[in-house]
Amino acid sequence: MTHEVIAVLPGDGIGPEVVASGLAVLRATEAMLQGVRFELREFSVGAGEYLRTGDPLPATTLDEIKQCDAILLGAMGLPEVRWPNGVEMTPQIDIREKLDLYNGVRPIHLYHASHTPLKNHAAGGIDLVIIRENCEGLFAERLKPRPPGRDFETDTMKITRHGAERICRAAFQLAEKRRRHVTLVDKANVLPSMAFFRKVFDEVSRDFPAIKTDRVYIDAMALFLVQRPQSFDVIVTENIFGDILSDLAAGIVGGMGMAPSADLGDRYGLFQPSHGTAPTIAGKGIANPIATILSVAMMLDWFGQPETTRGARMIEDAVKSVLADPAHRTSDLGGKLGTAEISRLIVSKLG
Repeated sequence: MTHEVIAVLPGDGIGPEVVASGLAVLRATEAMLQGVRFELREFSVGAGEYLRTGDPLPATTLDEIKQCDAILLGAMGLPEVRWPNGVEMTPQIDIREKLDLYNGVRPIHLYHASHTPLKNHAAGGIDLVIIRENCEGLFAERLKPRPPGRDFETDTMKITRHGAERICRAAFQLAEKRRRHVTLVDKANVLPSMAFFRKVFDEVSRDFPAIKTDRVYIDAMALFLVQRPQSFDVIVTENIFGDILSDLAAGIVGGMGMAPSADLGDRYGLFQPSHGTAPTIAGKGIANPIATILSVAMMLDWFGQPETTRGARMIEDAVKSVLADPAHRTSDLGGKLGTAEISRLIVSKLG
């Protein structure tokens, strides 16, 4: 019997709504698997927890989360809930850094031609993965105390050999399972930190001679993702570049509601939709849960057992089957289906 304990962090805004859909699909899938059981443990983390207790990520909660096998997260933060220095609560980033979830995996897949604002792309014609380094880059000193009263601020782009090597290696290992093509995105023509990232990428690439490689500057990649997204397979990049490119790439396949993600380390795995809390639509029952449902599939894949892997394929196939009908669209895709309706359709297609 495979017994996996999942920490459930619904979070803020639409987070609880999309997580509920993801869990409904998880339970329906579980019922079709042999010898697999999922134990769910829910924790309060986020802006709402801060308003209740003064801490968006209590240390005791993090300790309990560490005892679980995986983490399913909805969305965290609210625009009006900020620290004294003006930045929002971002416990999801704190969790990444505290658990060393360095490998940000952001799949981008076009499920129907009507979902993309681009012309001449059929279902499956856009299919790539952005690998985002999660624990350093321009985020490296975001929590560093700053001297008060000065009339400027700085942020440091930090690239270490250890960080660059392990994220590049993760990208190449993923490409071996896909179409054997890795594109490095950097700004090596201007920034020494990016030139160093490229040097490490080139060194790692020698261990994977069967993988084709390209090197593209970040500004050019923003252009190419719009002009020719079909030419990319695995893209690896620094933290802030990956943050920005992930949203752009989601936009070309229908928006943030279509973009699942995983934040992976050597011990822990966290799975969440790439979107934010969307407080303006919270409670209206119209949030798109597909990114969360696909994140559940990524979690099952990550567990690495034959039955959980089969469950992941079941969920992915159900999503593809539902979205093959252009009438099956949520409001963000120009349709009329609500959160519950699209979730029920996906459950009905399982197996």
